[in-house]
Amino acid sequence: MKKILILFMGLYAGTAFSQLVARLEMKENVEGICNSKEVYALFSGFKGQVNPVPPISKNEIKNKLQSEVSFIKDNPKFKGKLMIHCLMNCKGEMVQCTVDNKSGNDELDKQVLAVFATLKQWTPGTLDGKAVDTSELFSIQVKKGVISFN
Repeated sequence: MKKILILFMGLYAGTAFSQLVARLEMKENVEGICNSKEVYALFSGFKGQVNPVPPISKNEIKNKLQSEVSFIKDNPKFKGKLMIHCLMNCKGEMVQCTVDNKSGNDELDKQVLAVFATLKQWTPGTLDGKAVDTSELFSIQVKKGVISFN
């Protein structure tokens, strides 16, 4: 029992001083990426990691989606979820935005993606003070004619 306890304490101590850095494996070449071998999903809660910042706040993005996605107005009883995946380069330019998980309605997915495509220039994400290529996921829920972020 003491050996197991010592093992767990050793594992905890080792991870307590380490930092989680998630690097994406790019399976395709994305034009505009600064370094395809160094694309990160950052976690602002970890030391030295700062997420990219969109040109407008997340609340303003939600409001923009609510006002510009006509599918919601035309189908107020629709219920679904989708995931938008955006890649920003080290200069803060959004170089790709795709639907990762579809909502179940192609028109809704297309309209949501069109709104995200307008968010071209971001403040770049940084890792240890250096601007890096980053990935951001937006989990979106549509319920009773209202869009929200999960």
